[in-house]
Amino acid sequence: MKKLLMYLLMLTPATPAISFADDGLMVIANTGGKEITLTREQVRNLFMGASLGYDFNPVALPPRNHVRSLFNAQVIGLTESRIQSYWSQMKFTGRMKPPKELNNPEAILEFISQNRGSVGYVPAGVEIPASLTVVYATDM
Repeated sequence: MKKLLMYLLMLTPATPAISFADDGLMVIANTGGKEITLTREQVRNLFMGASLGYDFNPVALPPRNHVRSLFNAQVIGLTESRIQSYWSQMKFTGRMKPPKELNNPEAILEFISQNRGSVGYVPAGVEIPASLTVVYATDM
């Protein structure tokens, strides 16, 4: 039994630990020039379908995107499978729809620039157009 376990461990490829601590994110919005700051909880609630009193429409990156994984870990605090399960339940009961998904951070910037009230997330360090507002940023 010990030999079998040792053999299986040798066959398992070594995977480096993924560290999210050094990766920062910015949540940006087209606020029409208004200065708005959101808390982590407000951003989480917004991307999970709650209303904040602002007329924001969230957009997200697709599953399996590294930046989305960072956002889920740092802001939402749930795994992708838990988030997908939540949205499946919400869609099935007809209560809410998940955020619109766009392919990459550039598409998110373009969409938000063209749609007032839209909000999305991008990696820290991405150049943000002057017409957009950073409403939340994670610690880097």
